[in-house]
Amino acid sequence: MQAFTYSNPATVADAAKAAAAGAKLIAGGQSLLPSMKLGLAAPEALADLGAIAELKGITVGGGVVKIGAMATHASVAANAEVAKAIPALAELAGNIGDRQVRNRGTIGGSLANNDPAACYPAAALGLGATIHTNTRSIAADDFFKGLYETALKEDEVITAVSFPVPEKAGWQKFKQPASRFSIVGVFVSKGPQGVRVAVTGAAACVFRAKDLEAKLAANWAGAALKGATVSADGFNTDLHGSAEYRAALVPVLTQRAVG
Repeated sequence: MQAFTYSNPATVADAAKAAAAGAKLIAGGQSLLPSMKLGLAAPEALADLGAIAELKGITVGGGVVKIGAMATHASVAANAEVAKAIPALAELAGNIGDRQVRNRGTIGGSLANNDPAACYPAAALGLGATIHTNTRSIAADDFFKGLYETALKEDEVITAVSFPVPEKAGWQKFKQPASRFSIVGVFVSKGPQGVRVAVTGAAACVFRAKDLEAKLAANWAGAALKGATVSADGFNTDLHGSAEYRAALVPVLTQRAVG
């Protein structure tokens, strides 16, 4: 690992200034630090968001669950109000990685990193969330752009994520047993944003399965997906499964998530 400078900004404004000057923002560090150790990332400067208290809160009210960007996966999973308002979101958070990852990793860091097999992007897209930054609010539909790519600008800092409380929601993950990342993960919801089906792990970036959404909009029931298929075009093939295998998993997991 090469040498780098380290700063600990006390405010979001200070963090944005550091990012604008070229520093890499670090939240939980569960993706960035391993990448640095492997030589896959070599930032010259790091700005740690851990001291910014305003980024850590969780509030539930007015039909919205709002989670601060530095809230850990463990804190989301353990929050009784989140579990009551959106049980599937608490379940998702409680099954990310292992205990260390859940106690260090953060929702803002996960969304900003946009790993193609991460869980939180599916929740954000599947619930029609809004990602708030220090300068604007971005709909989840506009946030995820591609492989490790988001709509964030270099000097933007995610401050919070707002999830509209759905009528119904579900989450299913077919995980890689060692890493616990999703070989395929599916988050479904029916609520203020309509019917949404978000898929992670299958392609280079989280995406919505519009054909499955249409079937569930007509009939919110697992039976509505009987015989449904999705195209494997653009899906991942690796040692964990072929594109066709992943495509076959999507409707199966969607059906299970609906219940």
